[in-house]
Amino acid sequence: MILKLIYSALLLLFPLWVYGEIAKPWTQALVKLSPEEKYVIIDKGTERPFSGKYVNTDNQGVYRCKVCNAPLYQSTDKFKSDCGWPSFDDAIPGAVKQQKDADGRRTEILCNRCGAHLGHVFEGEGLTAKNRRYCVNSISLNFDKGKTIATSQYRHAYFAGGCFWGVEYYLEKLDGVKEVTSGFMGGSVEHPSYRQVISSDTGHLETVEVLYDPDKISYETLAKTFFEIHDPTQKDRQGPDIGKQYRSAIFVANDKEKKTVERLILTLKSKGYKVATKVLPEKPFYKAEAYHQDYYEQNGKQPYCHTYIKRF
Repeated sequence: MILKLIYSALLLLFPLWVYGEIAKPWTQALVKLSPEEKYVIIDKGTERPFSGKYVNTDNQGVYRCKVCNAPLYQSTDKFKSDCGWPSFDDAIPGAVKQQKDADGRRTEILCNRCGAHLGHVFEGEGLTAKNRRYCVNSISLNFDKGKTIATSQYRHAYFAGGCFWGVEYYLEKLDGVKEVTSGFMGGSVEHPSYRQVISSDTGHLETVEVLYDPDKISYETLAKTFFEIHDPTQKDRQGPDIGKQYRSAIFVANDKEKKTVERLILTLKSKGYKVATKVLPEKPFYKAEAYHQDYYEQNGKQPYCHTYIKRF
């Protein structure tokens, strides 16, 4: 009888232990969830379509995480998709994390702060110009009516240095970097797939988009780090990865960025480095498929062709 009671207690506590490991500061909030909320937020279930309280909400405001109250989505990014769940074509920068679903077929979205399950994200449906749909369970959200979140303080920077997995891995670790996204830039084909980029001459380079706070980290620091986490002397390759898509380049948005990069290249050349990195004008950035995002974190591996070497 005692063993049965212990076993039952472990079954009840296991989901909380799992989330306790992911989000220890939010354990108390998780305990207070209703059975219906636990089913979705902890057990990664899905509420019935058209049953959620925010499916048709069109008021101005901010949608927050039910567990930790982190701002996740703005009402300005919400759209009617008729899918049965609240739909957004963008998230507040750095607020939502993506990872492979347990079955490997869909991409799960979670609160980046506490790990609460939100729903799934779908790309390529053509429902909005951003071509993305965050399909979110209402029960995972709270709505802060009338509020807005300022996101304009963040800026973007674009770096191409071989396989984007490794560049993303290192740049994400910098204090002041909000989010790094793997994708493609510099080519002539709109919305290319990874298969197109590696198998045909689309002209794209594997590129990362860095969302950063200039009050915490400078563009120069980002560029310096980029030069120190890949080999800027290699042409059309990076380590064992060979091909034009692996060229070293920095895409700049203005003269200030261009001058910063050119000055760093001159410094490297004065140290004897034969820099192959190109300084190119910024072009449209296309996000790569979900399985490329946070690749090393998702797969428990380490970069194989990138490492940190101090050069400045």
